[in-house]
Amino acid sequence: MSHLPHFSRRQFLQGALATAGALVLAPVGAAPRPRLRLAVASDGHFGQEGTDYQAHFTQLVQWLNAEKRKARLDLVVINGDLIHDKPEFMPQAKAYLDKLKMPYFCTRGNHDRLTDQAWADLWGYPTNHALTVKGVGVVLLDTSNLAGEFRCPDLAQMEKLLASQQDHGPIFVFAHIPPHKWAKHSHECAGFDELTARYPVGAVFHGHEHDQDGLHRAGQMPHLFDGHFGGNWGTDYRGYRIVEVAQNGALFTYHSPTK
Repeated sequence: MSHLPHFSRRQFLQGALATAGALVLAPVGAAPRPRLRLAVASDGHFGQEGTDYQAHFTQLVQWLNAEKRKARLDLVVINGDLIHDKPEFMPQAKAYLDKLKMPYFCTRGNHDRLTDQAWADLWGYPTNHALTVKGVGVVLLDTSNLAGEFRCPDLAQMEKLLASQQDHGPIFVFAHIPPHKWAKHSHECAGFDELTARYPVGAVFHGHEHDQDGLHRAGQMPHLFDGHFGGNWGTDYRGYRIVEVAQNGALFTYHSPTK
């Protein structure tokens, strides 16, 4: 594992997804019309005392709908911690997100303290889930439970989901809690890297660490963070990450909005 320096959110990162190759900087606007364009945001913490969580959700929805009008947006992933501990907040958070004008999916974070069944009943899919969008595999992993514990993904479930998408590479993996101790609130997950290396995974995306908005690597695999759009700590801006897959398979990703 190696820690790469923080990249400006005003810049694109470009890389060959087919081999999860090295990401290099490229100028903003360098990406051609993409095959897939998605956004990932995390850590809204709806219901957290002392925060303007309703405004944060309203602002995110406005930003993302504007992205769709401006340049197309095929998918949004809210990568965990939609709410702040109390299950009764989740339907309210969902009501805000339902105003998005594009398909969206969510992962369960450590503050999303719903039972497995309650999650499936509300969202219509389980806490571990996979789908294909524009020929790109999307794998959503569960990294917590009803008690809000930090948990490694279930490797058997993870492999099943990866295998279901192996003909739809690249695959993007979304897991709220990162599998390595890159920051204060992470932990180590044996077997995660070996499993992602066996499938055409192009990148892994995490939330949880509100002060992380850059890139880390596990071997050659890029793991990307998006800061936070709610909560009471983290980066000095609130926003989301845009991810574009070019027609030639290159990855372009950047943070928005800028300061």
